Amino acid sequence: MDISSVLGLFNYWIVIVLMMTGFYIVIARGNLIKTVIGLNIFQISVFLLYITMGRMEAGTAPIIQKTAEVDQAYSNPLPSVLILTAIVVGVATTALALALIVRIREDYGSIEEDDILALDRES
Repeated sequence: MDISSVLGLFNYWIVIVLMMTGFYIVIARGNLIKTVIGLNIFQISVFLLYITMGRMEAGTAPIIQKTAEVDQAYSNPLPSVLILTAIVVGVATTALALALIVRIREDYGSIEEDDILALDRES
């Protein structure tokens, strides 16, 4: 495996690093805010994966004109559309998670998972 093939897979290496970082933050942290941040990092890695797979070398926008060449390569717009939808869903999910964390903080006085579970066992 030479250096050019490793550098050619640079986006995939970034996806792996971001995915494992987000997964570690979700698993290792008991703070609810840090868990939401970890989920967002994981989600960004999935976005980058889809964008990387949807990229086409020398591809143009899929707008066909009368003077278009027959052998012209067109990029697939589906990955971009899916990512735009996923970004909107991700922002809404993050907003909902943060709103729930605010309510949990009001009720339990903490956003640490261990403290919340201990208070829940006491009552």
